[in-house]
Amino acid sequence: MKKILFIAIGAMFALTACNNQKEVDGADEATVEVEPTGLKIAYVEVDSLMSQYQFCKDYNLLLNKKGENAANTLAQKQRQLQQHANALQKKYESNGFTTRDELERAQNQLAKEQQDLAELDQRLTNELAIENAKLNEELRDSIQAFLKVYNKTKKYDYIFSRQGDNILLANKQFDITDEVVAGLNKRYKAKPEVKGTADSKKDNKEAEE
Repeated sequence: MKKILFIAIGAMFALTACNNQKEVDGADEATVEVEPTGLKIAYVEVDSLMSQYQFCKDYNLLLNKKGENAANTLAQKQRQLQQHANALQKKYESNGFTTRDELERAQNQLAKEQQDLAELDQRLTNELAIENAKLNEELRDSIQAFLKVYNKTKKYDYIFSRQGDNILLANKQFDITDEVVAGLNKRYKAKPEVKGTADSKKDNKEAEE
């Protein structure tokens, strides 16, 4: 089973720019191009947002915990299957099967257990993938909702996301990451299931110390 981590998609936080055309009085209501006076832009460092936004921290912890539980479940089932296979092998080598039908039934049962394990692996992987996608969507929604409020006073024409080399060069004065992270964390309220996971990790850490 592949471990699934909560990774936000580096979507562009693009806010609609002002219209560059306006109507003028005239018989045919023609439009004329208005020369732009300069765009007001900013950008957010996605890596910093992911590491500092409490939403991301909490849900990374939650998904990692669920991934560990799924992996432990699969490991236990795998051990049980291996023990069953070993027992059948020993029985076969000691001529413990009295008939051919008895041997075939045992082999078919083992094959079914193997198939069940493969299906469980796929189901748990799919469940984690679905939850991961759902949380990524919640992350995007929370960021976009905050930026709409944030931009009422800032009035940026565009706010871009910067991740890796998708923006090759950027002036640091246009970096609003700290403001956005602070605003997002101020609005964020952890759900009960997230608080429970965080508290459990804290208790385990204190116990280890």
